[in-house]
Amino acid sequence: MSDNPFILVCNDDGIFSPGIQALAEVADEFGDVYIVAPDRQQSAVGHAITIQVPLRSSSFKVADRFDGEAVNGTPADCIKLAHGQLLDRKPDLVISGINHGSNAGINILYSGTVSAATEAAILGYPAIAVSCTEFEEEADLSGSQEAARRVIRYVLENGLPGGTVLNVNAPAGKFQGIEWARMADSRYVEEYEGRKDPFNRAYYWLTGKFELLDEGKDSDIHILKSGKAAVTPLQYDLTAYDILNNADPGSLES
Repeated sequence: MSDNPFILVCNDDGIFSPGIQALAEVADEFGDVYIVAPDRQQSAVGHAITIQVPLRSSSFKVADRFDGEAVNGTPADCIKLAHGQLLDRKPDLVISGINHGSNAGINILYSGTVSAATEAAILGYPAIAVSCTEFEEEADLSGSQEAARRVIRYVLENGLPGGTVLNVNAPAGKFQGIEWARMADSRYVEEYEGRKDPFNRAYYWLTGKFELLDEGKDSDIHILKSGKAAVTPLQYDLTAYDILNNADPGSLES
């Protein structure tokens, strides 16, 4: 068995995405790479897991170079299956991405890319999620690769506290620096466009726009707008401790 770090790579765009190949190439600089990823596009599935149909995996060679498995499930499924069944060696690091499209601000909650990393953290692995702000498959991912390279090095050298994930976002194109950031306050103002199919049955397309509610210069979205990559530490403990710690113990008694 190799003494190199063992790095598991996942994503939500699917095993055929250019982004996963780009991330695997960077991970390969640091250790032995294995890929377990969805067999199709799984964007915006969040932390969904599959419980009503069986999961199946098929062996794949990504870019004729990296061994891996394509799974008919969500990104979180991929990490769970890798952990429980597919790997004969536990990863030293799990990395998810490179996603095509920003996962900054409120997008963190919807992201399958971030959820793959979060599931890895739940299972006890240091984990990183990496995204590029550009949606096009032909986007220049070099800046995202360099940001990933720096964060991978940081985590392998310093480790991470349990239950945490580093969420990395970078603009498309040349690397222009990187900063620590917090999650920007943001939301989607959503609308549903109603239509009729050929049988006169109603259906709906989700539309709307992204709304930034945060002007803070230390937020992930502000740093991305400045041209730099942003690194946001995340945790899956969603407890609002300010409320919990200040609550009157008798306030809910009848």
